[in-house]
Amino acid sequence: MCGIAGELRFDGTTPDKGMIERMLVKLARRGPDAAGTHVEGPLAFGHRRLAIIDLSPRSNQPMLDAALGLALVFNGTIYNYPHLRTELQALGHQFVTDGDTEVILKAYAQWGESCVERLHGAFAFAIWDRKAQKLFLARDRLGIKPLYFAQDAQRIRFASNTQALLAAGGIDSAIDPVALHHQFTLHAVIPAPHTISQGIRKLAPGTTLTLDTHGNAKSRRYWHLHAQRPATAMSEREWTDAIHASLKAAVKKRIEIADVKVGVLLSGGLDSSLLVALLAEQGVPDLLTFSVGFEDQPEERGNEFEYSDAVANYYGTRHHQYNIPNSEVLQRLPEAVDNMAEPMVSQDAVAFYLLSEQVSKTVKVVQSGQGADEVFGGYFWYPRMQAETEGTPLERFRRHYFDRDHDEYLQTVAPKYHGADYSAATIAAHLNEPFADSFIDQVLRMDATLLITDDPVKRVDNMTMAWALEARVPFLDHELVELAAQMPPELKLQSGGKHVLKRIARGLLPDMVIDRNKGYFPMPALKYVRGDFLHFMQDILNSRACIERGLYQRSYVEKLLAAPDSYHTRIQGNKLWHLALLEFWLQRNVDGLA
Repeated sequence: MCGIAGELRFDGTTPDKGMIERMLVKLARRGPDAAGTHVEGPLAFGHRRLAIIDLSPRSNQPMLDAALGLALVFNGTIYNYPHLRTELQALGHQFVTDGDTEVILKAYAQWGESCVERLHGAFAFAIWDRKAQKLFLARDRLGIKPLYFAQDAQRIRFASNTQALLAAGGIDSAIDPVALHHQFTLHAVIPAPHTISQGIRKLAPGTTLTLDTHGNAKSRRYWHLHAQRPATAMSEREWTDAIHASLKAAVKKRIEIADVKVGVLLSGGLDSSLLVALLAEQGVPDLLTFSVGFEDQPEERGNEFEYSDAVANYYGTRHHQYNIPNSEVLQRLPEAVDNMAEPMVSQDAVAFYLLSEQVSKTVKVVQSGQGADEVFGGYFWYPRMQAETEGTPLERFRRHYFDRDHDEYLQTVAPKYHGADYSAATIAAHLNEPFADSFIDQVLRMDATLLITDDPVKRVDNMTMAWALEARVPFLDHELVELAAQMPPELKLQSGGKHVLKRIARGLLPDMVIDRNKGYFPMPALKYVRGDFLHFMQDILNSRACIERGLYQRSYVEKLLAAPDSYHTRIQGNKLWHLALLEFWLQRNVDGLA
């Protein structure tokens, strides 16, 4: 995993190398092991490396192949690269490195833009084809690795985070009204191509973008997820066995494809605990596990150590446990916000940031359980949606997910940001895409291909890579996701959710972990806001910057400040924190830079 940046000029000039170096400063934490730049003609590339595979300098980037006329910058991991390397060698290609980066170069040379369909992994990369004078950008199927860009008549720039693009200068940082609507209605999920800044866009998951030196662009979506039953019906036992085998393979390849030690983020919930169990089941020795906890609030505990300890003891892992006081959370919260490529309201963002700091002192790669809830139906709102019998798919979904309905959104933001019900239109379009057998199939497919990308997946990437820690997410292996999408919804929603995973876990994990309520990394102080955390949010929302920005209607702000614990979203987020977080992110990342 790394940080990538680049520019292609459309006006016949040569990119400024100093601009690339400014971008790399904002990517340094993603890749502390090496840095490199490459400028030729209208093209400039920059790279910060986190060395995971082929640790030698031979695999530093940008990687050039003079004979092929290709240059590459790449962020991610290709899990099937050994197989592809063997296939490409049989086709006559010769390699000078032992890593996955060079495999992408040769794959592009052999198969062109369709090479992405052969890559199995998490990736965002750019290839400059000197002979064709074109730039090829690609992002993995589930959007696990980020790719942002800014384009105008003179050039396109791209990077692994928005901070790098802002540092390059010339960005229109005005608030995008479509993105703002998504921010406050979809739990801070802003689907591609939008971001909160008008001048910054992001490449959608499973999509490529090709540009020539005149600025002509061609986009292609190369992957679609179908949520339909297979032609031959399968029994529950057959589904359980198939998912078990696919998940084992996903977990195994994510620990084998690395030349460094790999650990597991162990929350104590079913998902991360099952990763430990499946690794142990396959004989992986000396497992390293990591857990974090925070201070309790009267309404909610701040840790789940009793469950993570049970799993660690059950398998004899080398367990690392961190308990972080609220005073440190508040003190370090600005750092976490500085490392958010986009404003993220989920309370566990700070938890992941602080946990990743500690974990990075021991390992460079971890496996994490993100994606299991979305792929296997683990959230409490799915059965509620299923039970709805009235209304369109959009209406059934929004009653149990939207943070604010459109009327409340209009009360939240200033009139100059008012517009259409953009989130409703976005969600309706995705739910109504073809090749889904039922409403819950529609919902889970949308979660896996849209909502998860810009909530838990983005959060985990940003917070771990802030400490040069690569997080791998086996539940989002695209072959596993494709298989699970075909499975009948009742095998997901039974047993309080994730029924098939609980069947797999029975006998591999203590029953107390399987039968408990859903777990996560809790951060109660950002859900039940009082004391120093309330004062912190008051200071942000009453600051001169906030008032002069004029983003919020003051009557709405005052209502939330008067009763900060009384206003929660349908999926249990704190509405006051939502307002404070966006304003704080703008102050930390945008003000003074544009």
